[in-house]
Amino acid sequence: MNIIKASEIEEISSTGDTVIIDARGGADAEDRFDTGHLDGAMFVNLETDLSKKVENPADGGRHPLPDAEKIGQLLGQLGITPKTKVIVYDDKRGAMAAARFWWMLKAAGHEEVYVVSGGLEAIIKEGLTISQDALTLLTEYPDYPFEEWLLPTVSLKEVEQAVSNPDYVVIDVRENYRYKGESEPIDLVAGHIPGAINIPYVENMGEDGNFLSSEYLKQKYTAALAGKDPEKIIVHCGSGVTACHTLLALEDAGIAGANLYVGSWSEWSRNDKPIATGEI
Repeated sequence: MNIIKASEIEEISSTGDTVIIDARGGADAEDRFDTGHLDGAMFVNLETDLSKKVENPADGGRHPLPDAEKIGQLLGQLGITPKTKVIVYDDKRGAMAAARFWWMLKAAGHEEVYVVSGGLEAIIKEGLTISQDALTLLTEYPDYPFEEWLLPTVSLKEVEQAVSNPDYVVIDVRENYRYKGESEPIDLVAGHIPGAINIPYVENMGEDGNFLSSEYLKQKYTAALAGKDPEKIIVHCGSGVTACHTLLALEDAGIAGANLYVGSWSEWSRNDKPIATGEI
């Protein structure tokens, strides 16, 4: 189980050794956290904690993965050990930093990590206590034992080779208008990687912002991927963040082992690579 409902948070927390993480992104992430968060949650910042700063997004994209040593220190400061149950949510219905943190913990080898379906919105609707009090990071702690990312990722070169190989499928999870190149609100160039198919991450959720059922997701992705080996599925977005939402959906659907292209469109579009527009 990787996805839980807001109504399950208290039950899981009551069993002991549980850390709740509020993960947010954007320049005002910490201000939004301070305005209101689930009581007892600790804050992690997509921009400074879950990403490594680079001068040029052409080298790894806008949100490259941080060094393993830094993540080991961060998890230790948060009080997370390999035996800790971790519950994570964000204020984007789980589609942004929460899914990224889930992927990073799984890639660190952590077993029990749960994303709250519907995020903070669902938590508020459930009537759980919202607080403005912040917990502080631990000052004395053991680093989390983590040396390398264990889940599969691919490089720009590997994506370039995969799109011309019929055994592979590259999934672009951005909104359809971005995929088609009608406009691009974040990166410098509009369009998509030639040969990539578009399955927007928002299709993993219902109108209420909650993840659709495991059965529905299994039917959806089984049909879309036409029996492709998960090891030959590559998932990307704009900068390697919302792609994790689809990787979580695939995992929930029983399709584990797909690759994350961390650099995503933000890297591809800055390296003079071919660019397609319109539908595939």
